[in-house]
Amino acid sequence: MAQAQARSIEARLEEAVGLAQAIHLDVVRAEIARIARPRPASLLGSGTVANFRELISENEIGLVVIDGTLSPVQQRNLEKSWQAKVIDRTGLILEIFGARARTHEGRLQVELAALSYQRSRLVRSWTHLERQRGGFGFLGGPGESQLEIDRRLIGERIARLKRELDATRRTRALHREARRRVPYPVVALVGYTNAGKSTLFNRLTRSAVTAGDMLFATLDPTMRRLELPSGRTAILSDTVGFISELPTHLVAAFRATLEEVTEADIIIHVRDAHHPDSEAQAQDVLAVLGDLGLADPALADSGLDGAAEDPLIEAMNKIDLLDPAQRASLENHALRNSQTVALSAATGEGCEALLALLDRRLQSEIHRVRLDIPLSDGKTLAWIYRHGEVLGRRDDGEAAHLSVRLSDADLARLRHQQRLH
Repeated sequence: MAQAQARSIEARLEEAVGLAQAIHLDVVRAEIARIARPRPASLLGSGTVANFRELISENEIGLVVIDGTLSPVQQRNLEKSWQAKVIDRTGLILEIFGARARTHEGRLQVELAALSYQRSRLVRSWTHLERQRGGFGFLGGPGESQLEIDRRLIGERIARLKRELDATRRTRALHREARRRVPYPVVALVGYTNAGKSTLFNRLTRSAVTAGDMLFATLDPTMRRLELPSGRTAILSDTVGFISELPTHLVAAFRATLEEVTEADIIIHVRDAHHPDSEAQAQDVLAVLGDLGLADPALADSGLDGAAEDPLIEAMNKIDLLDPAQRASLENHALRNSQTVALSAATGEGCEALLALLDRRLQSEIHRVRLDIPLSDGKTLAWIYRHGEVLGRRDDGEAAHLSVRLSDADLARLRHQQRLH
């Protein structure tokens, strides 16, 4: 079921079905319920609740997913009426994240989000939650209610998780600092879930990261070396997929995951050019990036044209699925816009153009420097020839005196290497 949104309601329903199938739920029926005025007790009107009660009973459905936000009272009332488990969009996405998280940090973040959500679901609805005996519950102990015990235990676990996550973030910050000392530029892939980020990641880095035609195939950030046409090396980061109406619990919990994006030199916004709601999905992604101070959602309408300092590159993916007229139109748009590339991560079409664009962008800050390198240091000399443009060289028997064009990142890396010698 879905509520009316600015985007296509049919596409919204299809996305909800995809979310359910992402954790291998067997979707028996998918229905659109139009809501003129949300009911505080049940969200849906009484007639709609009755109609669904009959459908659920006839099909022996055990789980109902509402693609929206349910209050604890609404969830409880619908479960009583339908005699089935009911979860909302937040609960479903939490289930997916819980099933997919692989790294220690990812699991901590999911548990933190789930506990924050669960704490909001604790209501006085069962007899075992009534006060047991004596006291006002202010001091805990035998006088506190089961509800208050549950809340306290959840609160203590949340506090422990936050401490563990803080330690994990400090470790991640140390890793980023290490990368700055040997500074490869960082390129981050972002995009709506199922836009093809992991497939593109695998194509560009020749890796085998999990990629599939399902929502949230990737949850934990993955980083690999990326070799550019010029011979330079960058680090490519694959990130969690974005989605509309991401639960607030998850926005906060996965902030650390998105920190990799804020540190990137270039961000590749991967879009599913074949999806009917591609523009709406782009707005959702840019809104989150805007919250991180990385993009203006208005850029989606302008095609990301313009400023060279903008860290975004737009990769219009899945052109192999477009009809010839759509594909020609998109490729013409990419030709007019220097920061847009039309490609197919599945077939590899356009990927060389993306790598060439990355190379140009990363070479935009080039400096001409004079270097004196001992002739005995063949390793450093080879590295300079591989990463820079040698404009002139004079040898005096002991050292090679070079005039070289190097990028900021490569110059910093070279200076760090020289300090280590």
